[in-house]
Amino acid sequence: MVKSGQASVVQLGFANPERPQLDIEVLDFATLRHRLSAKLLNAVHRTDFHQLFLFTSGAGKTMVDFVDHPCTSNTLLYVSPGRVLRLPRPTTPRGTVHAVMILFTAAFPPPLERFAPLPDPFGPVSWTVPADEDSRLRQAVLELKAEYRRAAEEPETQAVTVELLRQLLGALLLRVRRLPVTDREARPTDSHDETFQRFQRELEQSFATTRQAGDYAARVGYSARSLNRLCLAATGQTAKALIDARVALEAKRLLVHTELPVTAIGHRLGFTEPTNFGKFFAREAGTSPGAFRDRERG
Repeated sequence: MVKSGQASVVQLGFANPERPQLDIEVLDFATLRHRLSAKLLNAVHRTDFHQLFLFTSGAGKTMVDFVDHPCTSNTLLYVSPGRVLRLPRPTTPRGTVHAVMILFTAAFPPPLERFAPLPDPFGPVSWTVPADEDSRLRQAVLELKAEYRRAAEEPETQAVTVELLRQLLGALLLRVRRLPVTDREARPTDSHDETFQRFQRELEQSFATTRQAGDYAARVGYSARSLNRLCLAATGQTAKALIDARVALEAKRLLVHTELPVTAIGHRLGFTEPTNFGKFFAREAGTSPGAFRDRERG
């Protein structure tokens, strides 16, 4: 991990200290704790790489996009690039939490066609691994960890070793996609419909410039009514609800992550009038922008 950005914004970029040219790192959470300062361990931050945590013992909680996720020995946690995160903390002052972490860039996994990670800010974050899947998932993680150690210890990492790491990671990601979603904050279902994926991509690119469902419908070649049906089938929410939720999420990130005035944040997200942004945020978050910033930083 490499820290960058202004003092008020903690941005972490991918950097493998053992093999700088290798876009994956597999390590124990205890190793990361020793590597980072106490301030950074407790800081709310965001990364430009993917993170998987398989918790092996202890009990704790991990904050992802302002939601605390309980983490025990049968928990799998996934944090996609751009999401805000506070690293796992024990539930009790003298408690411990242990996990294997898999960090990788977006370019490292093998092509997985329709199962490739999407820029979905509302996708699942945590899973409670079922008993019948637990041993197989742990074995897949341990095999990936063993091969990573081999790659790190080789005098010069061989191409065949890198390719094996890619394939093992791909297999693990497919196992994760097969797990039943238990994350209450995630969308109730998952959709691989190509049009819905186009809508997701358009939303990530344009949420700060338009909040009109009709604009997105036109861009994906659907009528507004058809796009609504598609979103309801995939997520249980209308297109407008998904658009507003994405804007509200970005507002929360900017409020906590930057020193920008509330008015500037509203303007960045396409609100020409501060009062309109305040009303929108209060409706979506249940509190004012200023009160949310104070609470999350407090």
